[in-house]
Amino acid sequence: MMYYGYYPYMMGGWGLFGGIAMFLFWVLVIVLIIALLRGSRFRRWEYMQRHYHGQADQGKALDILNERYAKGEISKEEYEAKKNDITK
Repeated sequence: MMYYGYYPYMMGGWGLFGGIAMFLFWVLVIVLIIALLRGSRFRRWEYMQRHYHGQADQGKALDILNERYAKGEISKEEYEAKKNDITK
């Protein structure tokens, strides 16, 4: 007589490999979650540094000022004065 119920000494069709595969799967999931959280935290920190400290606007203003000076639209004295105002 065959009994197809639960045998306490059997681990299913995958055997020991199933347990190792499940462990590796959960380790991979945890590592991916940690990587995503660390990456988003870095991007958030970088965003705050640029935008809350005015560095993004300052960089854009300096680019425009440099272009105007390169085109000859403003003199050197005006360029230096405006550059000092922007970088304060």
